[in-house]
Amino acid sequence: MYGLSLTWHWSVGTLIFLIVLSALYLIALKQAKVRTVKNTPDGLDTPVKTRHVIAFFSAIAIMAILLLTPIDTIARTQLFSVHMAQAVLLTTLCAPLMLFACPASLLRPLIALPVIGSVLRTLTRPLVASITFNLLFLLWHTPRLYHIALSYGTLYHVELLSIFVAALLNWWPLIGSVRELHQMSYPMQMLYAFFDGQPVDIFAFVLVFTGTTLYPYYAIPAQLGISPFADQAVGGALLLIPGLIDLVVMSPLFFRWLGQIEQQTKLRDQRRQERADVEEYEEYYEDDEEGVEERSESK
Repeated sequence: MYGLSLTWHWSVGTLIFLIVLSALYLIALKQAKVRTVKNTPDGLDTPVKTRHVIAFFSAIAIMAILLLTPIDTIARTQLFSVHMAQAVLLTTLCAPLMLFACPASLLRPLIALPVIGSVLRTLTRPLVASITFNLLFLLWHTPRLYHIALSYGTLYHVELLSIFVAALLNWWPLIGSVRELHQMSYPMQMLYAFFDGQPVDIFAFVLVFTGTTLYPYYAIPAQLGISPFADQAVGGALLLIPGLIDLVVMSPLFFRWLGQIEQQTKLRDQRRQERADVEEYEEYYEDDEEGVEERSESK
């Protein structure tokens, strides 16, 4: 082994997956252009814009680079850290980009279908989405199953693509565009973002601090000068990035919550002031009526 592999992994299944995904998006995009905002249930859905299309095809391009180039060969045969870079980019970059690319005006016809809508409502429930993603991610990275996946390129891509789809469901309660599928208050969203990342963070710490190489299946090029455990530790460090992103996501949620509290306080104060004004007016009117009655009696 004289260096990092330059072998391209042309996975037919992955190529078909990306092409079909792109075709479905283009079909939905064409149908969305026919509809107007007035045709949506509440008239407030964001229409599909250029930035949404750019986000979608950026995600497709990144996925193609990660899965159909020598990067994939290196991740499967030489460096575990590159595998973790694949997983992190798919789950924390490609998945959010894909959800951002699908505003409600694009997804509502899909959600309206009885079977698909029911399945999505179930899978995007916060608890279900979190358990599905974390369980799937950890299950695929058990040493035995992971070794089998490394031995077969197609199965390895099934692993990564299934984790990507689970990440879409996992992000939905926070940034999914169809609001009725993820009705959570800001405090609940912050709790979701915090607790959702804990299982993967614990796994990342195990990779970094266990002192044992869990995946001794990689042929690391000697000239890189790194040990299998050092490669694993780097992978574990990369896996901590999603946890940091969760903290970043929690910050705007916290400030939105504060803004919501401030707005509600102002509204309550305004209503209280309006009631006080009404009571003052009624009291003045009653006093004025009593004065009129007294003057009429004196006459």
